[in-house]
Amino acid sequence: MSGFSEEQLAVRDAIFKICANFSDDYWMEHDQTETYPHELHAALAKDGWIGIALPEDLGGSGLGISEATMMLQSIAESGAGLAGAQSIHANVYATQPVSKFATPDQRDRFLRQIITGKWRTCFGVTEPNTGLETLKLKTTATPTPDGSGYTVTGQKIWISSAQVAQKMVLLARTTPLEEVRKPSEGLSMFYIDFDLTQPGLEAKRIRKMGGRAVDANQVFFDNYFIPKDSLIGKEGQGFKIILHGMNAERALLAGEALGLGYAALKKASDYAKTRVVFGRPIGQNQAIQHPLASAYMHLEAAKHTTYHAARLYDRSDPNHKEYDPSITQYAVGVACNSAKYLAAEAAFTACERSVMSMGGMGYAAEYHVERYLRECFVPRLAPVSREMIMNFVGEKTCESQY
Repeated sequence: MSGFSEEQLAVRDAIFKICANFSDDYWMEHDQTETYPHELHAALAKDGWIGIALPEDLGGSGLGISEATMMLQSIAESGAGLAGAQSIHANVYATQPVSKFATPDQRDRFLRQIITGKWRTCFGVTEPNTGLETLKLKTTATPTPDGSGYTVTGQKIWISSAQVAQKMVLLARTTPLEEVRKPSEGLSMFYIDFDLTQPGLEAKRIRKMGGRAVDANQVFFDNYFIPKDSLIGKEGQGFKIILHGMNAERALLAGEALGLGYAALKKASDYAKTRVVFGRPIGQNQAIQHPLASAYMHLEAAKHTTYHAARLYDRSDPNHKEYDPSITQYAVGVACNSAKYLAAEAAFTACERSVMSMGGMGYAAEYHVERYLRECFVPRLAPVSREMIMNFVGEKTCESQY
């Protein structure tokens, strides 16, 4: 852990102490029963960790995405895996564009309750019929005739924590696609009340392969009313605003993937030291040792890429104490996407090899690595595919401004 700041190491120590109260069996039970880990969220909120990357004047810690990435890596690495990390994941990254672009009054009203843990937020961007074509989103927010707000109609999918959230960061179309000058215009970002008891809003849970302790959902809007002051920033500029959350999400998810990979390797190496076959521990056999060693080195390489990306994200903010105006948003995007890609692949390798090195026991729920393997597909698939990342990096790294 050399090379990390005192703040990052302090975060790591504090988070591990909290997570020590949540055993592997706790996470296995919550995975199998698909029960939300309310207790972890409450413990983290009690000590102020939900607001790790939000301003101190709102009750947050005022730290950066670098420290938040360390927090989420540590949660995953503790044995909580992706499910544990994703129980607070959106509350960290989805609130970043709100913090940066909301009015002072909005920031005060919207973010304090997230920091205290009273509210939870979810992130509403992806749609079933547009997928990664974010600029072609079809969900609409139409101004009401009396000017008091908007009515939202459309559908979102793969919305985590929608069953427990009170707020949603929503990206919706306020200008028809055929009427905008640029594809990136016409979308607006809203921070809305997410109240499933109100007419026009419904969430249907999706049964999924891994991370079952945290719900994933399809969300349906049918003329759902949201007040005018739900709009964050200027109407039609939502895509540019929400990118600040998307880049943060990629860095955080990379940290979560790293934690998952390291957790899997720890289980496998401990097993390899104690499992004796033909008179000696299987860890003495190179057929076991070398695949795990290779997986470890790939995690280490991805770790450096991840924290480089997080630092770039933080230092591109004019309010950061080490602000560097030479860091472009293209550079931040390339770094964060690269980190997500490499960490996800390294985590998959670590989880798969851990299961295989443990043989039949790797397939047994009580050894936990099968849960890690099921969860490690999340960072490979979401929030953007590996192929789209390669497209993005291939295009952006050839542009002169990068």
